[in-house]
Amino acid sequence: MAMLYTEKDLFPTIFVKRLFQNIIMKRSPLFLLVLILAPLLVSWVTDPLLRGRYESESVRQPDDYSGPVVSTVVRRLPAGENPRRAVLYIHGYNDYFFQDTMGKIFNDSGYGFYAVDLRKYGRSLLEGQRRYEVRNLREYFPDIDSAIVCMKRDGVEEIALMGHSTGGLISALYMEEGDPSPEIKALILNSPFLDWNFTGFMRHVAIPLVAALGKWFPDISIPQGDNSVYGESLLKKYHGEWEYDTTLKLLHPAQITAGWIRAIDQAQKQLMKNGRRIRVPILLMHSDHSLTPVAWTPAADSADVVLNTDSIQARGRRLGFRVTDATVRNGIHDLVLSTPGVRRAVYACIFRFLSRQPAFRRAPSAAAPCG
Repeated sequence: MAMLYTEKDLFPTIFVKRLFQNIIMKRSPLFLLVLILAPLLVSWVTDPLLRGRYESESVRQPDDYSGPVVSTVVRRLPAGENPRRAVLYIHGYNDYFFQDTMGKIFNDSGYGFYAVDLRKYGRSLLEGQRRYEVRNLREYFPDIDSAIVCMKRDGVEEIALMGHSTGGLISALYMEEGDPSPEIKALILNSPFLDWNFTGFMRHVAIPLVAALGKWFPDISIPQGDNSVYGESLLKKYHGEWEYDTTLKLLHPAQITAGWIRAIDQAQKQLMKNGRRIRVPILLMHSDHSLTPVAWTPAADSADVVLNTDSIQARGRRLGFRVTDATVRNGIHDLVLSTPGVRRAVYACIFRFLSRQPAFRRAPSAAAPCG
């Protein structure tokens, strides 16, 4: 069952809300105050959506143009430990954190695991909110900052930031802005949304036009069509092996807005315009091929059916000077949801990359390459 929170479900934070208004968004010197006060505003509870050792916190953020806003931090720690090394995971579009095996795998390899359900997604979707609504991807920076506050409170000193698809774009933009948390020592990108998967009229006319309109008319609705190939390749009741809340990760994604398209387009262009400004080592992971089927076929279970892998590779190499480009044979769009053999190769690739970074060398690692 979906959890759509109402304001009465959240602790009263009127004073804090006013105090924090524009502080986090502008990342002013008063952000230090946020770091000091944040632990007083949140508390871990057993996560209602995942089993096992998962806990979550709801973090009240300053109101935006739509009203009250929250983000949610989810964590899983190794039994009896608070590791100083940890991964922070940022989900993609039409998504939330549900990959329970991911946290276990990182824990078993000596890492703490944290994830964020961004505002207006998943656990953070409030009653009456428009799904996915955003006008500038920097709106998500406070959600990431709040998670890092929680991690630091737990004693984490070295962080690997990991983003999937739109979460990969957000993570890259966060690192490119020039003021990321110094605890972030590496960036892991899982099929990042660095370019539109369109050609011809859509790419050169429709997207620029809608993005321009989004500045003045951000609430114009844009339909997403009825293609369900990717969802069918994931869900156990169709052709996949996963179970998740389909009221939070929809089989047919909800309409987006012109403001959302503008936000994505501007972020993609900024990353390419500035070029190579991300200073930490980057692991760029993507499938070895893409498909664009109109209906599910078995081939959809071994290809990226959402983004163009050639574009991911070309643009991802331009994000920094230390980019490890990892092509995953037969990977799907969310590589960690691929078939078991491919998943093993993906995690082996991640741990191999981390083991080569000085901050993470003491954590156990797998030696097999991607493939």
